[in-house]
Amino acid sequence: MSATAIEKHLAALRRCHLCPRMHKPVVVGRPVASLIMLVGQAPGDKEPHLGRPFAWTAGKTLFKWFSTALGWSEDEVRDRIYFAAVCRCFPGKHPRGGDRVPAPEEIDVCGRWLEREFELLQTALVIPVGRLAIGRFLEPAPLQEVVGRTFRVRLAGRQADCIPLPHPSGASPWHRMEPGKTLLAQGLALIAAHPAIAARSLTKAQGFAG
Repeated sequence: MSATAIEKHLAALRRCHLCPRMHKPVVVGRPVASLIMLVGQAPGDKEPHLGRPFAWTAGKTLFKWFSTALGWSEDEVRDRIYFAAVCRCFPGKHPRGGDRVPAPEEIDVCGRWLEREFELLQTALVIPVGRLAIGRFLEPAPLQEVVGRTFRVRLAGRQADCIPLPHPSGASPWHRMEPGKTLLAQGLALIAAHPAIAARSLTKAQGFAG
């Protein structure tokens, strides 16, 4: 696993035009060689202009969670965790309000990039954020049955630990009320205790690259 290989992958991803209904540009994170992957749902309308995933209100909440649980700043999170998504382009607005939910065929097409990343990074811990992302790895279930737990999942022939988180959107009260508040804290504690997180913290503390 090398930063150069990841940069080449992201360059190819940025050139993707396979889904005509999706709005360009493709939104990608930093070329981080990490065993930890965070999988979001899809960019909102602000992320394409700001050029990074979770760049707006939901991102502020997400990075606050990580700051509390891990003691990492936003910059440290972006440098230590590889950011992916179920779909990498803004799907556009729904006629009745809100963002359009990506179609199943769009999720399938974009899934090839996610599978390649699993192979390339040899992912050990995947953190899906939000129902759409959780559904990419687990069977459909209420959030209270999946948040706060660790699952063993397989993608692209590789196994990884999966610790789901709810979406940090301000439009959803789930993570601000019980049982969501407690389950979110449990999930973040599981992430903080995972060996891949501990190794990443140690690597940075010792001043090594990677």
